[in-house]
Order: sequence, then C-alpha cells, then structure tokens
Amino acid sequence: MTTQVADVEHGHENGHGPATGITRWLFTTNHKDIGTMYLIFSLVMLFIGGSMAFVIRAELFQPGLQLVEPAFFNQMITMHGLIMVFGAVMPAFVGLANWMIPMMIGAPDMALPRLNNLSFWILPFAFTMMMSTLFMDGGGPNFGWTFYAPLSTTYAPPSTTFFILAIHMMGASSIMGAINVVVTIVNMRAPGMTYMKMPMFCWTWLITAFLLIAVMPVLAGVVTMMLMDIHFGTSFFDAGGGGDPVLFQHVFWFFGHPEVYIMILPSFGVVSEVIPTFARKKLFGYHSMVYAIVAIAVLSFVVWAHHMFTVGMPLAGEIFFMYTTMLIAVPTGVKIFNWVSTMFRGSMTFETPMLYAIAFVILFTIGGLSGIMLALAPVDFVYHDTYFVVAHFHYVLVPGAIFGIFAAVYYWLPKWSGKMYDESLAKFHFWVSFIGLNLTFFPMHFVGLAGMPRRIPDYPLQFADFNMIVSIGAFMFGTSQLIFVYVLIKTLRSGEKAPQRPWEGAEGLEWTVPSPAPYHTFATPPKVD
Repeated sequence: MTTQVADVEHGHENGHGPATGITRWLFTTNHKDIGTMYLIFSLVMLFIGGSMAFVIRAELFQPGLQLVEPAFFNQMITMHGLIMVFGAVMPAFVGLANWMIPMMIGAPDMALPRLNNLSFWILPFAFTMMMSTLFMDGGGPNFGWTFYAPLSTTYAPPSTTFFILAIHMMGASSIMGAINVVVTIVNMRAPGMTYMKMPMFCWTWLITAFLLIAVMPVLAGVVTMMLMDIHFGTSFFDAGGGGDPVLFQHVFWFFGHPEVYIMILPSFGVVSEVIPTFARKKLFGYHSMVYAIVAIAVLSFVVWAHHMFTVGMPLAGEIFFMYTTMLIAVPTGVKIFNWVSTMFRGSMTFETPMLYAIAFVILFTIGGLSGIMLALAPVDFVYHDTYFVVAHFHYVLVPGAIFGIFAAVYYWLPKWSGKMYDESLAKFHFWVSFIGLNLTFFPMHFVGLAGMPRRIPDYPLQFADFNMIVSIGAFMFGTSQLIFVYVLIKTLRSGEKAPQRPWEGAEGLEWTVPSPAPYHTFATPPKVD
C-alpha cells in the first residue's frame, strides 16, 4: 500500500498526524466520514420535515379546529415537501452512495474527494437559509413544494429570493455529488469488475447520477426565470407581459418527473442487494434488471406533462403523455417480477432489512397501481389535486424511498460500525412504522375519491372520520422514528461485535448457495497497491 493511500486511510493530513475533533469532520475527504455526515444530516432533516407534517396533521385532525393560521399552514406544506425531498431522501441516498460505492467496486475512495467534502458542506447552509425564510417579513414560501408561478412570482412573499438561492445551492450540491459518482464508477472499478458484474446498487446510482446531471440545471433555469420575473421586469410566467404561467409547469415538471425517479432508483438498488441475501439466491434476471433501470430513466424524460392534464393541452398531447406514462409500468413491473422471483423458493429468513424490502415491494406496487389510475387522462380530471394524488405519491416515496433507506441502514450497519443492532427492537420499529404508514396514507385514497382537495387547512364534515384516522396514523408513524434513533445509539454504544459475515448464517441457516460473483456485501475490499 502506498504511503499516500495509507495517509488517507488513517486520516493523516500532510503527514501531521490524524485530524481530530471538529477539523476531522470539516476537512475530511474520506468517503466514509462524508457518507456518515450525509446520513446524519438527512436524519435531522427527516425529523424537521416530519415535525412540519405533524403541524399539518394536527390542523386536519378535525374540521373547524384552527391551531395555526391558514397562511402558516401553507408554509408548512411547502417546507415539508421541500425538506423531505431535498433534505431527507436525496442526502440519505448520497450518503449511502458515498459509503458503499467505493467498497463495492474496489476503489480506495471516491474519485473527487475534495469536491465530495464541498458538496456536503453546501447543504447545511442551503437548508438553514431556506428555513430562515419562515422568520422573515411576510413569512416563508407559501406556494406548495412545486412553487407554481404566478403564486411564486407575482404574489410571492419577499423571502422568495432567499428560497431561490437555497434551491440553487442544493442543486449545485446534487450536481457535484452526481459527477463524483459517475467519475468514480466509470474510472475506479477494480480490475475484472466489468459493468455487467457491478452490484445493482452501483448500477442504480450510476443511472441516478446521470439523471441528476441532466435535470438539476433545468431546476436552476426555472428558479432563475422566477428571479428575473420578481426583480428584473421580465415576464416569463406573467400573462400580462406576454408570458405564460403554464410554461412554468412545463419547465418545472421536466425537472420534477425525473426527480421522482432519482428518489426511487437507489432504493431499487438497495432492495436488489437485500432480497438475494435473505432469500439465499442470486438475483433473478440481473441483465433484465439493468435494462429496466435504463428504460425507466429514459422514459422518465417523456412523461412530465402527466402532472398537467388539466391545463388544457391538445388531445394529442394528452394521449402521448398518457401512453408514455403507462409504458413506464412495464420496466417497473419487470423489476417487481424479478424481486418476487428471487424470493420464490428461496431459503428466506425475515431479519429487519428483509422485512423493509418486502414491505417496499408490496407497498411500492400499491403506489404504482394508483399511479396507473392517475395516468389515465380522462379520470385524472377527477383525481387531480385531490387527496388521492397525495396518497399516491406518499405510497411511492415513503415505502419506496424511506423504507429503502431503512433497509439499507439495517443491512449495512454491522459493516459500518462493526456492531450488531438489537434485532427485536428493530423489528418493533418496522412494525410500528408499517402500521402507522398504512393507517396514514391508505385512507387518503378514500377521502380523495370522495372529493377532498389537497392543501386545504379546513374541510367539510363528511371527511372528518377518515382525517382523524390519518392524523393518528401520522403521529404513530412519526414518533416510531424515535425507536430508530434509539436502535442506532444503542448499537453504537453497546452493540455486540458483528461477525465477519453477519447475514450468512442468519437464524442458524447455513448458506448453501455460493455468494453472487464477484462481490458480496460483506466481502473484504481489495487491497490497493
């Protein structure tokens, strides 16, 4: 091992001994440290965004109960969406990528370590700026996480300018992280690690990184146009000046729909690692899984206007976006078939990561089926902007993205910390989360089909019972994440030493099938010469 690599591994900066304390974390270029910081940051953001969801659900617990002003309610809805998407889900996946990709491909670190450090440290400043808007004159952004113009331009609070800068900073961070992933995977694979031998998690992240590089500049473009409309007298989105408010939706959703897949693809990778381990079989249909991911990524660019069926687009446009949206169900169905086939007749055990993976497959499928309903243009006129839409995307994002992250953390925690978590406590966390999640989001389908609009602080009496159930479920799901934090702290403080291959003989079963070549999650990374 060269001196340079040894110095990196042991934290020596220019031969002056290991960096300690705050300087270690501020200046670290170690992919594991940066991955840890991303994961801790996303956990903090999960609780901040979740507390905003608590305000929303407390307000909607019963009709007529006004805990907060309607304007503040709108600010909470906006901030909850933005923080969960950009602050909780995406940084968590970048953290997992930082931790696992170099080890999975046999690289000593990420390709661009200093860029890696910068891409993380931009985030705390961006989110501090975004949340500080709540304390400014006129309040924070109150126009929903999709910030449609002209609400976000002509009628926006003064704090919108700071919100725009925060979005720019988040986008810059995402682009830097994505470039790092692409360069690492393309250039730093160990000898013999061809693309078609890479673990599925690396594949999903490689495609995700290309999506990020493609669509983050589009988001930057749309918020820059907003800035121009607010401060420089342009009329991109102002019909009075010859602009078009619907243009905003087109540009935003051209970013926004691939963004949805950015938040789910890494979960596909995690589940494709977890299920084969606990089914004790190789992943069924590896090549078809890779092609399905590529197909999903390509199709995600041609479906954006299915969010806009009600704007009055031409019939040909509606038909095109309806068919392309339904077409995405095909590669997604291939993936679900492959996961189920991997489990079929496997020697399955049900440790916590496997429970999360199975819940992911079942609940993500429910979210996908309601997505096909929303893809049908004629019926979308009825569903549009009701709670049915809220139920749909939460069934994709919470069991999809967040359960995928939980599965990954429980699966790789022994590798990260060298200690085993408390299995019974972790299973308790899973079951409370699972019940709370379904109690929260399943009844939303019913109130949506009955006609309850989304983003309203009060509602007619006929929706009261279901909303009460939803709010109870939300408080149950939210507070159950404290169990997760307790499990993590307990593991790091007093967890038992993890065996070399913690999942190999899970629950006394010997692994009779050889590890999938060329890499198994707990294999020792190759030495670097």
